Amino acid sequence: MLYAILGRDAPNSLEQRLAARPAHLERLNMLLTEGQLILAGPLPAIDSPDPGPAGFQGSLVVAEFATIEEARAWADADPYVAAGVYTAVEIYPFRKVLPA
Repeated sequence: MLYAILGRDAPNSLEQRLAARPAHLERLNMLLTEGQLILAGPLPAIDSPDPGPAGFQGSLVVAEFATIEEARAWADADPYVAAGVYTAVEIYPFRKVLPA
């Protein structure tokens, strides 16, 4: 099943995000290699692909896991959680419709 994982950034967490980013990307690349990753990316805090010092308000990951518990365990082990970047992580079952 697919799951949408929405991480919400803490205020003023850009420095922690940048420091933890290599480890965060490494885990995403593992999902990609295993064929589980559908899409992933940050949510800029302003209407710009490069928000600069405004930073980000969170991240979205859509990936395949066997259960929602597996998705939660994966999300809870994210380096952004350990670094205090995320204040909350929400997980939702996701049904991809398009593109087919």
